[in-house]
This record gives sequence, structure tokens and C-alpha cells, in this order.
Amino acid sequence: MALIGAELLAKVKELGDVSKSELVREAGYVSSKKDGAERLNFTAFYEALLEAKGVSLGSNGSSGVGKGGRKLSYVATVQGNGNLLIGKAYSALLDLKPGDEFEIKLGRKQIRLVPLGSTEEEEE
Repeated sequence: MALIGAELLAKVKELGDVSKSELVREAGYVSSKKDGAERLNFTAFYEALLEAKGVSLGSNGSSGVGKGGRKLSYVATVQGNGNLLIGKAYSALLDLKPGDEFEIKLGRKQIRLVPLGSTEEEEE
């Protein structure tokens, strides 16, 4: 059974410095694929973690608040120099730390950032 609320926060604190995959697994956010393989449900884990920390994403994910209390737009714009910046507020929502690494997956018209050490299926 997946942990929520205070139990989830306690488990994350107890586990300390383990991989993100291990955090998700130990918190119970695991399901099985049709072939019986394990699927780690990162999105559900992070949503539960945010809720446990008092951040409600709401039904459409647009209730996050950024710097100065502004609502997050969940839109990123390519800057004049070609850089694409998502911003500190989004990193904070996912509890990302300096040094966290992501693999960049390019699709036809999308960019996916997949945490290193996880598989693409784990992120869906």
C-alpha cells in the first residue's frame, strides 16, 4: 500500500540518501506491468509527497505558486539565446537538489527530462 501524508514524509526521512527509484519503491508506489515487470509510479509518488508537504496541485495542476505568490503558468518559453528555462519554483515543487541529473529525451515536438538511474517506463 502506498504511503501518504505524515507516514510518507517519515519514510522519506528514514531512508535518507537513497536513489529516487528506491524512495518510490519503498514508499509503495509500485505496480505491475502486463508482463509482470515492476513499474515505479514516480508521478503519483511526487504528487503525494507534495501534498504531504502542504502543496496542492489541484485537479488541473495549475494551483502551484511561484516566487512572490504568483501562480505558476506551467509554460516555458525559449529565450533569445536559445535556452529553455523552467525556473526555480518548478524545481522546488519536485524537491530537486543541485547536482540532480536528467537524461534529455527528444520527441517530435516534446522534450522529456528523465532522472538518471530510472527507466523511461518508470516515468510514465
